[in-house]
Amino acid sequence: MAWSHPDISLDELITLIKGLIDILILASGYQSSGLPATWDADNIKKAIQWGIFFEEVLNHLHGTPYFEESIKELDEALLNLTSNPLFPQGLARLTSATLSSARYLVLQHLLKIHPPEDAHIFGLLTAVIEVDISELSDVDGNGPHIYIDRLTSKIESLTLESANNLVKDSTVPLYATGSRTSACSKYKVLDQKMPTDKYVCNSHFVIRELLKRRASKSCLFSVETGLYKVSEVVTRSNSVELENTLSEGPVEEEIMNEKCFWNNWRSRCLSYLLDKRTVKLISGANLIFTAPKLQWIHVFEALKFATDAENDNLLEIMEILLLGFISSRWSCLLEHFISRSYDFLPISKQYSDLQNLLQGDSQSLRSKSQVLNSKEKDIIEYLMLLLKSQPHKLWEVPAVLVAAAIPSGSILFKIYFNDIEKQFTEASSSTRCCGCHQVGKKHRDCEVADRIRCLHMFHVQGPSLMVDDSSV
Repeated sequence: MAWSHPDISLDELITLIKGLIDILILASGYQSSGLPATWDADNIKKAIQWGIFFEEVLNHLHGTPYFEESIKELDEALLNLTSNPLFPQGLARLTSATLSSARYLVLQHLLKIHPPEDAHIFGLLTAVIEVDISELSDVDGNGPHIYIDRLTSKIESLTLESANNLVKDSTVPLYATGSRTSACSKYKVLDQKMPTDKYVCNSHFVIRELLKRRASKSCLFSVETGLYKVSEVVTRSNSVELENTLSEGPVEEEIMNEKCFWNNWRSRCLSYLLDKRTVKLISGANLIFTAPKLQWIHVFEALKFATDAENDNLLEIMEILLLGFISSRWSCLLEHFISRSYDFLPISKQYSDLQNLLQGDSQSLRSKSQVLNSKEKDIIEYLMLLLKSQPHKLWEVPAVLVAAAIPSGSILFKIYFNDIEKQFTEASSSTRCCGCHQVGKKHRDCEVADRIRCLHMFHVQGPSLMVDDSSV
């Protein structure tokens, strides 16, 4: 295996590719310092030209049988580059085949900037139009008119209906998938995704992606509406259940109050689980934990030390960790919580059940902790590290999330429940979360009772939900 290109060495090409990677990172909207990266039309044109340069070089290599060994050596060098744990995971599938469509890689990253401001979209459209017209003018002096005719034809084909159908394709990455050794076959697959008219390809690609984004946003709005409807239905069913109870005959006032109270508690928990913010966080957590452990820890460590008085990043990190832990069981947990009817067990009984759970068969508890997959183990280990000196921070995270996420066979569960015990029995604790004992009240409508209810709901009433079948 030997690199044989006469005009550029492999080391020189890899150096240029590293420069393209820097461009792609900036194109995503952020500088290495974390500050926003702004792009105007001129700089966007330069980035596109870099993409075109790599297309020409790589297409020449792929199109010439003589360079077959050179392609293999380049892919080996790229594999070595992308295997670094600190390499951006969004570019981890970078290959010679991907670089054969480098301009679209650049455009795709420029379209990822969130939120997309009007000035950025205007600059992007200006840049692709100027690049396309320039390429047309090189082959025909009447370039602008030809450009308008061709682009008009393309836009007419991209109806709103077809754009909605493209939502299914929007999750398909620009990078080819499969074995890295089949670079040429991957290039063919990749090429099928690209615009066919090379003289308006940049404009066509950007417009197509903007339509995808518009259709995806419409779908997201539908999902959010659906979640709101689910929450409404649950609340309405609570009211109907109460009305049915009343229609059955005289009911003791105490039972009615308890049932109403329980329904309100469940609604509060569901309002967090179905909240738009929670859904976005769990989606983001899914993405974060697809990266190697070292990389997501590096991100969280940087955020942890950026905490200020107004924004407690540690709490958000804990929330993301817990949501990431239960992401694979999210639908089952929701279904379980929604399907539960009124529970007549008093808090003292639920507390006793949880004590029995911890004092039961220790071998059974250990076996529960052993079914965690590697991602879940990494999350729990890092969470334990964060809470080592301040376990009381768990009390600042929604009770329903903590209960759903922490496995009962873990040390973290024991630490958490031990603190609940101290609160429940008025023993000394680092923080006091309710004043029930001070006024001679039983724990009912307080933080301690809420956390006991949530733990009982998931670990006693639904223990099978705490195991991810995919990890066994």
